[in-house]
Amino acid sequence: MTTMDFNNKLISMEGRLERFAMSLTSNRESAKDLLQETYLKALSSKDKFIEFTNFEAWAYTIMKNTFINNYRKAVRQNTIVDTTQDLYYLNNSKESSYVKPDSSMQQKEINKHINKLQDELKVPFLMHTEGFKYKEIAEELELKIGTVKSRIFFTRKKLMESLVDYS
Repeated sequence: MTTMDFNNKLISMEGRLERFAMSLTSNRESAKDLLQETYLKALSSKDKFIEFTNFEAWAYTIMKNTFINNYRKAVRQNTIVDTTQDLYYLNNSKESSYVKPDSSMQQKEINKHINKLQDELKVPFLMHTEGFKYKEIAEELELKIGTVKSRIFFTRKKLMESLVDYS
């Protein structure tokens, strides 16, 4: 594909890419920035495009990945680094230390329902709520990732049915 053809294809997608950017960011200025960054990355990665493949999917993937990377970067920038000598900010709870009686009762009730579950459902679910990724759970329990996902899904479903009073 010649450079001219590549550029023409990219420019012809402007309206669709702009709408996609708007759906990702929900902000006109951020969408324009994302579109501009996508154009820049696409143009600088022209040599990585494989001819006779889906050009639109390639461009959308660049935009989606750019959006995700920007989001992750923003999250990292909002991370607080505590440089105080006694780690005051990390040790200081942002929420009140007072726990409402009804919330602790609700948590006990939820835990009681979780503990009633079979181990094959409970273990993957608890690992997921502790922050493990599906892949990590699958490797740890020597299961297929689809099995892990379905067990977590069914566990959520069971808990929602048994805890209908809390919804």
